[in-house]
Amino acid sequence: MSIEVKNLIKRFDEKTVIDNISFKVDSGEILAIVGFSGSGKSTVLKLICGLIDKDGGEIKTSGDIAMVFQYSALIDSLNVADNISFALRERKDLRKKYTDAQIRKIVREKLALVGLSGVESKYPSELSGGMQKRVSFARAIVTEPNIILYDEPTAGLDPVSSTLIEDYIVRLKEETHAASIVVTHQMSTIMRTADKIIMLYNGKVVFTGTPQDLMRQDTPYTKQFVTASLDGPMKMLQG
Repeated sequence: MSIEVKNLIKRFDEKTVIDNISFKVDSGEILAIVGFSGSGKSTVLKLICGLIDKDGGEIKTSGDIAMVFQYSALIDSLNVADNISFALRERKDLRKKYTDAQIRKIVREKLALVGLSGVESKYPSELSGGMQKRVSFARAIVTEPNIILYDEPTAGLDPVSSTLIEDYIVRLKEETHAASIVVTHQMSTIMRTADKIIMLYNGKVVFTGTPQDLMRQDTPYTKQFVTASLDGPMKMLQG
């Protein structure tokens, strides 16, 4: 299963936010999409999962797509078990596939996979930010997706929690063999999870390579990004 993007274009009014980009992610591979804020990273994920429509190009995907949102997006009024099982109970193609006992078993298995056994009855407000993030991982993989999209998965987390989340991203890749995309600007997430990287600036791809290629800082773009310098070809948006 894979993701293939060819000559993708997205405009909002007169502004082109994704400008003719192409890439491919194979099964069992993690692509990190990196860049400064406002470079179009999250827009790419929204286009792939169909939250917004493209203005040009092709997006080819195979199988079920799961999205892990930046701030978990759990339903506050549902407990952990009900959050995770929501798709199994509500999606038209799944709602009659499993018995209640089977759903409870699936929920336990997914929670165990993200290191959260025994929290089924807790509500999101009773969990730390890192635990909420892991519950969102369990919810994402409950449908056995072939593609997993992560939007800033370590945003707002402390360094230790970030490391834990990064480890689970890699573990889920190994367990599910999904084609995965991680949108991030955090160096630890890039180095710990990515097999390959594309860097966006003004909606264009300005670098393609591996984490090791990025760290060599062989281009003005990679040097500026790695060193977090204000000097370089990429300018931060004002206002």
